[in-house]
Amino acid sequence: MSPVPVEVDQRPNGHLVLVGATASGKSALALEVARQRPGTELVSVDSMAVYRSMDIGTATPTATERDEVPHHLVDLVDPSEEFTVSMFQAAALSVLEDLDRRRCRAVLVGGTGLHVRAVVDELDIPPRFPKVRADLEAEPDTAALHRHLAELDPEAARRMEPTNRRRILRALEVTLGAGRPFSSFGPGLGVYPPTPFAQVGIRMPRDILDRRIGERYRCQMESGFLDEVAALGKRSEPLSSTAAQALGYRQFLAYLRGDCDLEEAVDAAVAATRRFARRQDRWFRRDPRIDWIDIQDNPLEALPEVLDRFDRCALGAANGSFPVGHGL
Repeated sequence: MSPVPVEVDQRPNGHLVLVGATASGKSALALEVARQRPGTELVSVDSMAVYRSMDIGTATPTATERDEVPHHLVDLVDPSEEFTVSMFQAAALSVLEDLDRRRCRAVLVGGTGLHVRAVVDELDIPPRFPKVRADLEAEPDTAALHRHLAELDPEAARRMEPTNRRRILRALEVTLGAGRPFSSFGPGLGVYPPTPFAQVGIRMPRDILDRRIGERYRCQMESGFLDEVAALGKRSEPLSSTAAQALGYRQFLAYLRGDCDLEEAVDAAVAATRRFARRQDRWFRRDPRIDWIDIQDNPLEALPEVLDRFDRCALGAANGSFPVGHGL
């Protein structure tokens, strides 16, 4: 997948993208920004918050929060439905068009890196080829799939780890289905073109983030996370392949099947989420356009700096230029 051509209008649009690892508190920070700047609406950029009936485990904004500040792209589809990156991109761009018409500003907040890039860079996303994908998934040997990809598209194979089955399958699906190399769809995600969005990231020490992840699971369990998972497991229609990958849900479904005890499921969920947070950090750190704010424990420590950047990106939109410090 590749960014759209350079001729796309890249003047500042006044919207702010706030990113960071899971449990870093970026959603609470974004909500406070919206409270401080009336007329601001929040756009979730989370691949799992789009699913209904998965609110506790995905830390979806509460009804009270949504009544206070408009939130977009949450609770869009049933968990049995696939919701692809391209579908998310189309929905997000539609929301942004509506906000622009109403002269509202947005804080896009989330930690799903590919979805952020899909919106920020309007990536040209290759189509899906379900039949090709099904045939490929019948091959259990991921290394063999990677060797096959290396024969058909050496450049795409070079860009990914030979153990990353999900990415390898997608590259092969597109290469075989479209009849052209996956890498031919553009320079890849390693290219960071100009964008009309201002981007800010918050980060905290790893040990503190690890602690916050464990604490969040404890709070979620007290709020009924396990009951939420049990209700999903009783549904007549299975979870879509995307929804089934949601952190915590997979581990607690294993517990409910009797594959492990509850303590083991919680430990596995916490460990998986901590690994995911490190992948998020690596993904976002590669983007030179993101301005980073280091905090300790309380995400609201970053509020003055985020508000300053939000105000400056509004000024940039008004005069047609990015303010100093935008990171471009």
